[in-house]
Amino acid sequence: MSETVAPFCWYELMTSDLDAAVDFYRNVVGWSACDHPTSAHRYVVLSAGDGAMGGVGGAMALPEPLAAAGVPPHWIGYVRVEDVDAMLPRLTAAGGAVHKPAEDIPGVGRFAVVADPHGAAFVLFREAMSPPDGMPKPDPMAPGRVGWHELHAGDGEAAFAFYSALFGWTETERMDMGPMGFYRLFATGGQAVGGMMTRMPQTPRPFWAFYFNVEAIDAAIERLTAAGGGVVHGPMEVPGGAWIVQAIDPQGAFFALVAPKR
Repeated sequence: MSETVAPFCWYELMTSDLDAAVDFYRNVVGWSACDHPTSAHRYVVLSAGDGAMGGVGGAMALPEPLAAAGVPPHWIGYVRVEDVDAMLPRLTAAGGAVHKPAEDIPGVGRFAVVADPHGAAFVLFREAMSPPDGMPKPDPMAPGRVGWHELHAGDGEAAFAFYSALFGWTETERMDMGPMGFYRLFATGGQAVGGMMTRMPQTPRPFWAFYFNVEAIDAAIERLTAAGGGVVHGPMEVPGGAWIVQAIDPQGAFFALVAPKR
């Protein structure tokens, strides 16, 4: 088995005000940003460092059909698979849905927008060219990277069964949250990279949340509130000693931050 099995590999913001959103995340997370030179529509690449290894994700204007349908600004994650087309019938047979059939991004890769059986959306992706063997991997805990992936599921147990069967993800630990059920830590190869839980009653829909690494949580909260964002929950210390805060950006997209200290 490969070291990683269907890992998250890219994170994309669809927003109602592209320039304002990019400025917000540059200030709060510390990303650099540049327009993709060959994209047919404006696409801003967000990076945590220099060179090819610095890219973390991208940002684009929320497409008009989605906005007209009432879809709010949001983040979505890309999961790398060996064959996007072959994965689609397996996903639908397991109860998932295909929102956008597989298509190519010239020179970049092939993708499809899908959802799990409870409606949490994500993207299946295969790059046009695989990274060279031996190419160093970015440190997932470095500032600006995505340090944690959290599914607020329609049903935590059923959701884990779906992703485990589809991608081979494994449960590394579970935490009993009492009436809220279990919080399941999962791995895509080695160490745990995220958790799954049944969503809170007040959470309107199942979704994937992404935690961006910052150096210190209190300073990051000051930056996000000064830039027009809002705190939803936290700051809170989590098992292992890290500190988190859940927030919304000025356009209403949910995101979270994680840091090793206050």
